[in-house]
Amino acid sequence: MTETHRGSQGHPQPNGGFEREDLGSKPIIAFIITVVVVGVFVYYAAWGMFRLMDKQLTKDEQSRSPLVQVQTDTRSVQREQINAFPEPRLEDNERTEINDTRYAEEQRLNSSGWMDQNAGVAHIPIERAMQLIAERGLPTTPQAGTPPPSIVQTGRAAAVQSDTSNSAKSKKKGSRQ
Repeated sequence: MTETHRGSQGHPQPNGGFEREDLGSKPIIAFIITVVVVGVFVYYAAWGMFRLMDKQLTKDEQSRSPLVQVQTDTRSVQREQINAFPEPRLEDNERTEINDTRYAEEQRLNSSGWMDQNAGVAHIPIERAMQLIAERGLPTTPQAGTPPPSIVQTGRAAAVQSDTSNSAKSKKKGSRQ
């Protein structure tokens, strides 16, 4: 119920009233304390459950064969273990790794050197390769009407050359076949 504060002459003052049923500070403080206590309880309950599950997992791992070597702590990794892991690996720092890759590609495209010196295979700068292609052109395939060399055709050519007959007709017949 609303009570108004009355002035000295018995008339209600415009802004001097208040409600007596306002929420006090004690229930608010009790609510905050309850939330904190429940939060701490939930924290320790979850911590205890995880600790219990970790102990159970450790107990189950010990029942394996003694011949199996199990790394006890998988959360810390040494540098040798990272290098032993096969490619592709997860990236530690994407920016520096992509910059290193791009730098290596640029070096490769703009340098010359041996790919396989025993086989005589080398690489040249990309600009020089483009100039050579512009000058010489790309290799082409044989024309459609030209048969590729084969054993049969080589045999026919050898037979025509070894033909010792003096008649011109036999040479023409051999060359047509």
